[in-house]
Order: sequence, then C-alpha cells, then structure tokens
Amino acid sequence: MAISVKKLHPVIGAEVQGVDLSKPVDGETAAAIRRAFEDHVVLVFRDQQLDEPAQLTAAGLFGKVAMRRRPISGDGPGGSFDTPFMLVTNIVEDGKAIGAFGDGEMWFHHDTSYYPEPHRATLLYALKLTSWGGETSFSNLYQAYEMIPQPLRDRLEGRKVLQIHDYKRRERLNLEAVDIAKIRHMEQPIFITHPATGRKALYVSRLMSARIEGLSRAESEEALATLFDISEDPSIIYEHKWRLGDLVIWDNWCSIHARKDFPREEPRLMRRLTIEGQAMRF
Repeated sequence: MAISVKKLHPVIGAEVQGVDLSKPVDGETAAAIRRAFEDHVVLVFRDQQLDEPAQLTAAGLFGKVAMRRRPISGDGPGGSFDTPFMLVTNIVEDGKAIGAFGDGEMWFHHDTSYYPEPHRATLLYALKLTSWGGETSFSNLYQAYEMIPQPLRDRLEGRKVLQIHDYKRRERLNLEAVDIAKIRHMEQPIFITHPATGRKALYVSRLMSARIEGLSRAESEEALATLFDISEDPSIIYEHKWRLGDLVIWDNWCSIHARKDFPREEPRLMRRLTIEGQAMRF
C-alpha cells in the first residue's frame, strides 16, 4: 500500500494520504506511518469510516491502547469508564452527559501530563461537527524548547514542574484553595528528552502546569508565563479545521493542543483513544 505524506505546516502536522484505516495495514505501510508520526508530531487521516473496532486497530499501529481512568475524587467529566474510549461531546441524553469536555474553548494542554507515565499519543475521530468553530490547535514543543532564551533554559534545566488537572478548561488551578491529594497530579521535568526520538522538548502547558520546584511563587509564575507565551507562539502552531471522518493523532510528549469555541446548541461528537506511555525523563 503506497502512502503519501503532505505537510500541513512548516514545523508541525501532516496529512497521510492513500490509506484506508478500516482495512488491514501491511507492515511496510505501518512503519511508514510511524516514521511520519515521529517526523511531524501530528498526523491527519481524512475521510475515514471507522467503527470502534477499526479505530482500536488503527490506534494499535502506535502502541498499546490505554484504558480510561476514573478521577480520584469520583467527580469529573461524564461518560463511561473501564473502557478505552472517551466520547468528547456536548450531547445530553435523559438529562445526563454521554461524554466529557463537551462545550466551549479549552486552553493549551498535554493529555495526561499529570500521570506518572503520561500517555504517548491521543487519537480523535470526528463523528458529528458543528456549523462553525471547534478547531484544534497544536503546538510543537520541540520548537518551543529551542526558542527559550538560554539564560532561562540554564536556570530551569533539571527542575520539575507540578502538573495537575481538575477538569477545568479555561482556568489554572489555585493550589492554595484545593487539597491536591484529591486531584491527579505529578511533578514532571520542565524539559524532557523524548523517549522515542531522543530530542529535547518543553513540557509545560497553560492549563495544567502549576508550580516550578525550587522557585518562589513569584519567580515560578514569571518563568511559567514566559514559557506559556513561547509554547503558544503562532509560528509553531498548526490549527486543524475538522471535517467529518477525520482521524487525528498527536504526540502528547512533544506537543500541546487547545480547542476553540463552537455553538453550544449544536451537537458535536468525537471519539477518543490514547496510547500508553512511560515516565518522563530529563
């Protein structure tokens, strides 16, 4: 099966053409897709017709599919647990949300950066879309690392940052107002060495990075503000405009993503899987 890979942005994102993921993929094609993933960080597969088993098989090209985890407190986004699938949707049935993170804008973040072993990748499949909005922006954090001023990079090298998520979408967590023991959290390196590529990447996000170890609160906030701005520089961001049948996979170790607003009165339905990862290293 011959595929082609078309860049969507100078530094992040590519469309893979010539593959139908509802059918078996031979070893040579699978290897080419994985190489493209490491090269481009975000891959887009258009016009796919995928039921749940086919999406699971497609995800398996990139590693072991992860199960969805319940929040520590029991409170959190809706939908089913004890399954690998998460429905990202605003659809409500019988007064109950059938999925999670249904409405509105969501700030830049890594998926599962607050886990001891953050997931390698996320796959999102478009089933229902609104008439406008809902674009997903992806930022290349290999490039962000290179853009950090050397004095700041030297100052932060070897430090960790607290990654924490309480299911808010447009608000940083106030550590003084919560008991973090009841919220999933993990201290991670600010700069990681990507386990698959060996490249250095920034590992912070506006939504989930709360505090840098070894710095005062003011120093931490100042440094994080600078890193957030660098990570969200428009020159390193690809904005994906969704079409029905799109399957998009992104590397959670070297990218962050954000969602734009959309009409809340219109149904939007995406089916999500993640790929198991490993501990982050300096």
